[in-house]
Amino acid sequence: MTIEIRTAASRGETQIGWLDSKHSFSFGSYVDHANTGHGLLLVSNDDRVAPATGFGTHGHADMEIITWVLSGEVEHSDTLGNHGIIRPGLAQRMSAGTGIRHSEHNPSPDVEAHFVQMWVPPDTQGIEPGYEQQEVGHLLDAGGLVAIAGGPGSGAVIVINQRDAVMYAGRLKAGESASIPVAPHVHLFVALGSAMLNESEELGEGDALRLTNEGSHTIMAGPEGAEVIVWATA
Repeated sequence: MTIEIRTAASRGETQIGWLDSKHSFSFGSYVDHANTGHGLLLVSNDDRVAPATGFGTHGHADMEIITWVLSGEVEHSDTLGNHGIIRPGLAQRMSAGTGIRHSEHNPSPDVEAHFVQMWVPPDTQGIEPGYEQQEVGHLLDAGGLVAIAGGPGSGAVIVINQRDAVMYAGRLKAGESASIPVAPHVHLFVALGSAMLNESEELGEGDALRLTNEGSHTIMAGPEGAEVIVWATA
């Protein structure tokens, strides 16, 4: 049973002019063999992409990828013929399966795109690639944590091919509290604003909470509110 707080400053970083990416776990040129994931969550990148730039066409396989936009827009195109603009309040899932190639660009000529991209492995390899996006803004506006993406039967808005993982998100108003889901591994990321764990431990923007085999805990948004992303996994 452990509670660990990883500060924003402790994350790895990739800066290549048009991209400022902060890595919660080992990714790309940031390698920390003691920090390769938490439970099934293997990647959690906090990306800021400059206007009119982005990731060119590249491939993935056997990974469930969730993109969560905090501000600005991300334009997605892939080899399945999917094309769309992802913005705050719209959740996107891409199942790489046997292989998919896609690009992600910031279509705005003058506004930065800020988003978090997260990866979990599928519970079955070699599936057909797939794509889904759903509006969830009205659910977030109701308060609390919302099950955004999860395996079959999880009740999540978007279904991923991993039965042992659920991603929640919440736009908590100042002083609003929510119970953190209980699971063998829980990763809570403060994407925007600040929050308080159990009314005693402050979490700032970019900080992450990692729970392992813990019981119930509570998060409360700070004076400016908080947007949080929570993964509960095996």
